[in-house]
Amino acid sequence: MITPPTAARQTGNRMAWLDALRGIAAVAVVFEHAFKFLLPEARLPVKAVFEPGWYGVMVFFLVSGYIVPASLERRGSVRDFWVSRVLRLYPLFGVCLAGVGLLLAAGWDGLHVWWGSRTIALAVGHLTMLQNLLYVPNLVNVLWTLSYEMAFYLLVTAMFTLGLHRGSTACALGLTSAAVPGAALLPVALLSAGGSGRMLMVVLAVTALLAAGLAAVFTRSERVRRAGAIVIGVTVLVLLAVNQSFPGPGQGLLILATMFSGTALYRAEQGQIPWRQAGWVALVPLAGIWLAHGEPGLQIAIAAAWLTFAGGMALRHRTVPRVLAWPGLVSYSIYLLHPLLLEGVERFWPEPLAVPPGPRLAALAGVLGLLLGLSALTWRYVEAPAQRLGRRLVEGYRRPR
Repeated sequence: MITPPTAARQTGNRMAWLDALRGIAAVAVVFEHAFKFLLPEARLPVKAVFEPGWYGVMVFFLVSGYIVPASLERRGSVRDFWVSRVLRLYPLFGVCLAGVGLLLAAGWDGLHVWWGSRTIALAVGHLTMLQNLLYVPNLVNVLWTLSYEMAFYLLVTAMFTLGLHRGSTACALGLTSAAVPGAALLPVALLSAGGSGRMLMVVLAVTALLAAGLAAVFTRSERVRRAGAIVIGVTVLVLLAVNQSFPGPGQGLLILATMFSGTALYRAEQGQIPWRQAGWVALVPLAGIWLAHGEPGLQIAIAAAWLTFAGGMALRHRTVPRVLAWPGLVSYSIYLLHPLLLEGVERFWPEPLAVPPGPRLAALAGVLGLLLGLSALTWRYVEAPAQRLGRRLVEGYRRPR
């Protein structure tokens, strides 16, 4: 999804094709949100035939599924994996929150009303990055996808600790099998709905369970590690099954199935499993298309995301031009920062249809230019230093004492 690899910094790198896919996905999400603020007259006609936002996030999820478990298995250390993930996600997340603070200081009133009455629950929920699975309103609209990224990291950790990590295809198909009937049968926000006290209790309980589970998998005792992995896995699966609100139980489970599909394709590409076994994941997009019946724009977006990823895999041995790989390198910045810039545009043009199309298109070009410039800066001064720190910490842990 969303997180570029720490090592793919050159266009000739063997993972540069993943950067290219991330760049395409990030631009698609930017245009999805730009419709609302700058081109509202085009929003419904475009989304009726193609959902660019869903297309982008599905490509992101496939990419994350492909590379994230490989990162854990290559390191062979859950601790090293989480040091890397935390320093990959949270520094820029903090920059995004600082941007929200600037918007608030400028008079933005876009916060959900719960931020005034359920501050602790919402703050802790965001710190776990599982807010979307805790029925907590997202501080910035794009943050909902990070909850599924975090759920995936936790499930991958649990499976690796239990020695089940090679079962990617089975996991993808199992989640898909639950998603299809679950779209109609599973409850929405079963745990967290019902008042501020109940939400706070659920948020704190989930945070404590996951913290205890992660602490357990970092220990030396195999029995304790396995117990911690079970706690993590059960907690995340319960949240996925009964506590989602958006995009709903069916699509939420299918997102995780999509990510494990990416893992299965990686294993087949590496020769760890036969291609005929990995081929069963083709049922995942078919299920997604079926669940999106009546929404042709979403159906086409799901199919296009999978075809895009398949095309990237087919061309993975080709040299990727830097102009395609670089946006993917900074795609996490593009993804988190673009809503803040678009909210800033709304401060000047609250009624975009009252402005002629020419100036709005020029503003869109300006937003894209500014976004790329800011993303380059945050990559250089926030993301890259944090990743270097993560590598130093990991190397320090491994150095003989």
